[in-house]
Amino acid sequence: MNATEVKRFELLYQRHLKLLKLQGKADKTIDAYSRAVRRIKGHFDCCPDKLTLGQLENYFSELVETYSWSTVKLDRLGLMFFWRYVLELDWQWVNIVKAPKVKTIPDILTPVEVERLIGATKKLRYRVFILATYSMGLRLGETLSLQVGDIDAGRQRVHIRRGKGHKDRLVPLPDRTLQALRVLWSKHRHPKMIFPNAKGSLKTIQKSTTHMDTGGTQKAMKTVVTECNIKKKFQYTPFVMPLQRTSLSAA
Repeated sequence: MNATEVKRFELLYQRHLKLLKLQGKADKTIDAYSRAVRRIKGHFDCCPDKLTLGQLENYFSELVETYSWSTVKLDRLGLMFFWRYVLELDWQWVNIVKAPKVKTIPDILTPVEVERLIGATKKLRYRVFILATYSMGLRLGETLSLQVGDIDAGRQRVHIRRGKGHKDRLVPLPDRTLQALRVLWSKHRHPKMIFPNAKGSLKTIQKSTTHMDTGGTQKAMKTVVTECNIKKKFQYTPFVMPLQRTSLSAA
């Protein structure tokens, strides 16, 4: 693209981001929809509004061959938003892209398997993470985002903020999980977060403005799953699981 085209694309792209935020889209959705626009712009090296129906059909045909259907679906939705709200053009062409409907049943870890994971996990923060996630039926991001003010010890419940669908909810807080969260917090005493970024000195951790890295947490958990010789595909399934007593004393 020449300088004029680059400038025009940048203006449209920034409007795309602004409109996504104005519609209250989640950060992950904004990332996915904006990536879709960048991807197609990079593929053709031109502003997307110049593309013909034939070019779009060929593009998605290649996309289906090289990416998962989940990625194709997100790109379709991202470009639909771009066409409809940013370009204010006909966007019905995206209806040619239909992801197959596949129903899968997730592999769910048993209480015994979760206990094995907790027992085999060396670092306290990851042990408490597994316990909190499975005992309260939380998603990965919900557990990592827990703050001190979310814990209502007196009523034994936890306020989950902006969960799936941007909805808040209250979940029961088991005694064992409360004690584990207290043990973890006593190690770092961050003024707000339960699972602060653990890199650096204690003073650095206490000043952290971000929680533990999502990718690092997933990697640590998958490593423990492999060490425990659990063959199921590991994932964080939001359901409450009753667990037995496991030591959390080690750092």
